[in-house]
Amino acid sequence: MKKLRTAVIGAGKMGRLHSRIYSEMDDVDFVGVVDSDIARAEALAKQYGAKAFSDFVDVMDKVDAVTVSVPTEFHAYVAEPFLAHGIAVLVEKPIADTLPVARRMLRTAREHDAILQVGHSERFNPVVQAMRRIEIKPRFMEVDRISPYSFRSTDIGVVLDMMIHDIDIVLSLAQSPVKDVQAAGVNVLGQHEDIANVRVVFESGCVANLTASRLALKTERQIRVFSEDAYLSLDYFKKSGVMVSKAANIDMVQLLREHQTNGELDIENVDWTEMVNVENLSIDDGEPLRMEQEDFVSAVLNNTRPQVSAEDGVAAMELVERILEAIASHRWEGQDSSTISAQQWHSKETKSKKMPDRQ
Repeated sequence: MKKLRTAVIGAGKMGRLHSRIYSEMDDVDFVGVVDSDIARAEALAKQYGAKAFSDFVDVMDKVDAVTVSVPTEFHAYVAEPFLAHGIAVLVEKPIADTLPVARRMLRTAREHDAILQVGHSERFNPVVQAMRRIEIKPRFMEVDRISPYSFRSTDIGVVLDMMIHDIDIVLSLAQSPVKDVQAAGVNVLGQHEDIANVRVVFESGCVANLTASRLALKTERQIRVFSEDAYLSLDYFKKSGVMVSKAANIDMVQLLREHQTNGELDIENVDWTEMVNVENLSIDDGEPLRMEQEDFVSAVLNNTRPQVSAEDGVAAMELVERILEAIASHRWEGQDSSTISAQQWHSKETKSKKMPDRQ
């Protein structure tokens, strides 16, 4: 069996996770770990039976695919040379720190016929997979993603750091162009927003409310989806979910209507929780990051489109731009928000001086 030669660029937290999974995959030959901090690279490489490198150029002729797990502002700097050589790249989310750079990365991948997958690992969460199997057509979605401050990803705001996961999922569920975006964000610890609330209206009429905060005292990752046929409530963190479907409750609804028509229904004494048929969703106990890497390896070996393509990554960034523009234009007591402006964000350049130490 042909094995895919892989390497991980960046020996930070996510790089360690990717390295572990690659080392455990039967169809992968885990070649190396790259980090400008060679001691860090050596420690991780030794742990998983690979070689250490301080410059990603040194592994370019040794691999068929790489995972790029460096700070967001360096994604393009690292990924594009591999793509230009036709080498597949799995880049951590978001695809880039600005929309123009994201689009350039997509063009590079297309021009050189290279697979570029974006690490929106929440798409592989068993909760999301269970929801997709139902094939629900959402009319309204409400998403909350909050957690304590981690002191990671301080180079970007909470929209790019955390909400990006839900932006990708909401876009994949809505399957409709965005019509309007309203948003407000507050920066507390730095120049980027730490809390954000967003309302997205799609051309189909579907509406999504998203809230993200990295200043909470607890961790919550939940999504509620309303459609004409069902209501879903899912918890990404606990990997649990319930569904109330019209089909499963049609007899109860009909019975209630009959009692109401006959004047036999005492609303005050009805225990609705006992009457509604609530189904627990069947959710697998899979590791999202492993499923993501398995999808990437399969796409490369079989030359197929990954579940989260570069096009998906760019679409998420297009919505991010509109969200950040809306946050920047939001007025507080008659004054413009002090959050980084959309123009500043849009015109940022990726730095290309040296390989960063870690994510």
